[in-house]
Amino acid sequence: MHMATKKIIRPISLVFTVFALLLFTGVSASSSNQTLTHLELHPTAPEFTLQDIYGKTHALTDYQGKVVVVNFWATWCPPCVAEMPSMQRASSWLAKHDIPLLAVSVGESREQIQRFHMKTPVTFPLLLDSKSEVMGTWAALTLPTTYILDQQGRVIYLAIGGRDWDDPRILEWIRALKHEKHQHAKQK
Repeated sequence: MHMATKKIIRPISLVFTVFALLLFTGVSASSSNQTLTHLELHPTAPEFTLQDIYGKTHALTDYQGKVVVVNFWATWCPPCVAEMPSMQRASSWLAKHDIPLLAVSVGESREQIQRFHMKTPVTFPLLLDSKSEVMGTWAALTLPTTYILDQQGRVIYLAIGGRDWDDPRILEWIRALKHEKHQHAKQK
């Protein structure tokens, strides 16, 4: 298959997967929902290269071979801001297991995110998607939306809406991906 065609098909397949998930599983955006939705198809995550608030470039390929948490958020989104402290605690725990957490700020400037960071300091990278292009290729239809990738760069879990990311069950589901034990975080 031609490389340009692959670049188009991957984001489109992720869009269809997310739409199907939303239509047929009744995903709740409630912050009390402490589950991750297990995706049966495991689409390959679209590639991105973004700068963080300090100007350092991060490409998804930099994390190849690792389980990765990718969160899409914005400072104007109350559930996004509310989950940041728990994301910081989760990031500290995940870092001990060599699992990076990347927070992709959508539609905002470096200055806006730097101001937010001064009030709410976090140690994980705050990446800038100021034109919302990456959000579009990932089919993040609402904020916050979080994707958990396995070591092959496939989307295994999806979380739409806020979470308490330091919940031990969520952390264990994510950590288990390092050992390919991603059976089912989907709860009844």
